[in-house]
Amino acid sequence: MENQLQPMTTPSQVLAEIMTTEKPWGRFIQYVLNQPVTVKILEIHAGEQVSYQYHHHRSELWIPLDEGACVRLEDDVIHPKPMEPVFIPQGAKHQLIGEDQDYRILEISFGNFDEEDIVRLDDKYGRI
Repeated sequence: MENQLQPMTTPSQVLAEIMTTEKPWGRFIQYVLNQPVTVKILEIHAGEQVSYQYHHHRSELWIPLDEGACVRLEDDVIHPKPMEPVFIPQGAKHQLIGEDQDYRILEISFGNFDEEDIVRLDDKYGRI
């Protein structure tokens, strides 16, 4: 029987694995090690937003790359600083909102990734 990797899916598991290593030239931040993940960079334009949504089969770790990120997670709206990780548990309602400037988010998805695994609760583009 093959030994298959099990994805990390809880905030404590994911956040505990983030490791910073100092080097003579600077440092690197390792977010995952040997995990089945999907990695994307999302570009959010000022005045735009992704659907208010959740997923049945994946959790996500969002790392803002720029100033201006706005995250709605369930009933809270937060403004994480660049490089401040935000964990989105599987099943949690979430949204990225473009306020007054464009920004980018590094997204690491844990679990079975499928673009069809988006349950839209609200969408300004009529995709519900």
